Formats: sequence, structure tokens, C-alpha cells
Amino acid sequence: MKVAVVGCTGMVGREMLQVLESRNFPVSELVPVASAKSAGSEVVFRGEAHRVVTLEEGLRAEPDLALFSAGGDVSREWAPRFAKAGTIVIDNSSAWRMDPAVKLVVPEINAQLIEASDRIIANPNCSTIQMVVALQPLHQRYGIKRLVISTYQSVTGTGKAAVEQLENERANRKGAMAYPYPIDRNCLPHCDVFEDNGYTREELKLVNETRKILGDQNIGITATAVRVPVMGGHSMSVNVELHNDFDVNEIASLLSAAPGIEVRDNPLINTYPMPLMVRGKDEVFVGRIRRDESQSRALNMWIVADNLRKGAATNAVQIAECCTEFAGNLNHPA
Repeated sequence: MKVAVVGCTGMVGREMLQVLESRNFPVSELVPVASAKSAGSEVVFRGEAHRVVTLEEGLRAEPDLALFSAGGDVSREWAPRFAKAGTIVIDNSSAWRMDPAVKLVVPEINAQLIEASDRIIANPNCSTIQMVVALQPLHQRYGIKRLVISTYQSVTGTGKAAVEQLENERANRKGAMAYPYPIDRNCLPHCDVFEDNGYTREELKLVNETRKILGDQNIGITATAVRVPVMGGHSMSVNVELHNDFDVNEIASLLSAAPGIEVRDNPLINTYPMPLMVRGKDEVFVGRIRRDESQSRALNMWIVADNLRKGAATNAVQIAECCTEFAGNLNHPA
């Protein structure tokens, strides 16, 4: 299939190219798309250099699939134009996630919702993806009543400017600031912008997207999202209150058997997931599984994943894989 990657020069876009290659996605022709500023530069895919083109050129190429990771403004304007031309758009921004007409997909959970008529499919927020992968088996078995979430999010979730800020601070260099404060040797309880209710957009994404993906608007959810001086991987402490009682050993067994999850949980030998160990991996890692002794039918979990891989690029490519059965038969307008 002819595949466009929109935002191919960004951190997630480059990761998308790597994931397409590593998963041997059936790309017959790659259309790398970026801003006019990056047009004419080159990206490497499967050992060959490809010239980066503008959005207009990408649209004229009539790709079968387009993976978008160029920000919400670009997605709001251009995703419908690609979709109207017959392209299936898988969008990594927040632009379409809560649109009731657009599917919000994590393939391990709700790939069955994708239909041949879908032209825009939303890729969830990075923290939401890794969390719901770990929560779905519990929700199916016991039912989730309430979630209390604390995140510890990598600077890579903000983008290149944040990575450069951290690197500059560690090297004692002056440079542009992606955050309002230093991030090295610091934690910022501030991911995305603050809303009128005192929560950030990142925190509200965890609330709204989780309910949509799990298909349950009755789950009580509260979240605090924190940026930490880590390069590769988001971590989450999640307190889960269930409707039905459970056995902790059964929880671990359920998670171990679920697709896309690796349980790393043996405190006796200091085994637990860490950002340092998940970089470049596609699985969601879970550990520190234990009963909440202050609340009946509740437990605590520690969830870690590479936010650029499963939290963005890998999930998008997995959605694309779900679309291959009908993407090759699209009818593009003349």
C-alpha cells in the first residue's frame, strides 16, 4: 500500500517510520510529509532515502493510508481533506479523539470497532494507551469502579524542544525553554495547559479517553500528571477500585495472559518496570501489583511503557494493520 507519514521529521513521525519497518508493514510506496520548512529534506526508510514533501503534494499522491503526527491544528484541517480523497487517516493528535463519530482505538481492546467505512481513526493519548491496555483485563473480569492516577511522564512526550532543554541543563548550557521552569533535577506537576477546573488537559484526557475506550462512562477517574527528567518512557501509579473482590495472584495471571502486557513483579529481587528498561519496546510493563489495604476491592499497579512506541507510533501502526484488509481496495476519486 501507498503510505503517507505526516509529520515524518518529528520525534513520533520518525518512530513511525521505524515501526513500519520493524513490523514489516506492507508499504509499496512511502510518502513522507512534513511542513514546508522541512520539504525537500530526506528521511531514510528501509535503507533508502526518500524526499520529504508538503501536505499538498502528499494529498495529490492519494495514499491508501496516512499516519498523522503533526499536531491538532494540522489534523483538523488536513485529515478531512485526505479522508475525502479516500485515504484512511490514523491521527495521533487530540483533534478527533472525543468526536463521537470517530473511533478511538487501542487494538488490544477495541480493534473490532474498525469498519471499512472509517476514514479517520483516532490514536489515543500516550498515557491513556498504556494504562487501558493494563486495565482492560481487570475491567472485563471484575468491573472498574474508580481510578486514582498519578503519572511520571518523560520529556519526550513534549517533543524535541523539551529534550533539548533537559540536555542543555545537564550540560550547563543556556538555551530555549520548553517548560516554564528547569526540568533537570525537578518535577513539574504541569502536563499540557491548565483548564478552568484546575486540571490540565493531559489529566482530562486520561479521564475522558479511558471512559470512551473502555466503553463505560460510569467509571470515576481522577488524575495528576507530572513531567519528570526522564528521556524514554512514561510511568504511572494507578489505584484501581473494582466492583468485585479479587485475588492478587489472579490479577497477575490475568495480566500475564493478556496481549501486549509483560508483568515484571518480584519485589524480593527488586524486579519492577522502569523507563530505563522499556525504551524501544512495544509492550506495556506492569509491576508493584498489590492490594490496597485501606480500601476494600482495590489494588495498586505500576505501569510503564515507551511513550513514543506503544504510546504513539506502535499503536498507530497496529491500527493500520487492522485496516489492511480493506485499505488496499479503496476507491480514490479521479
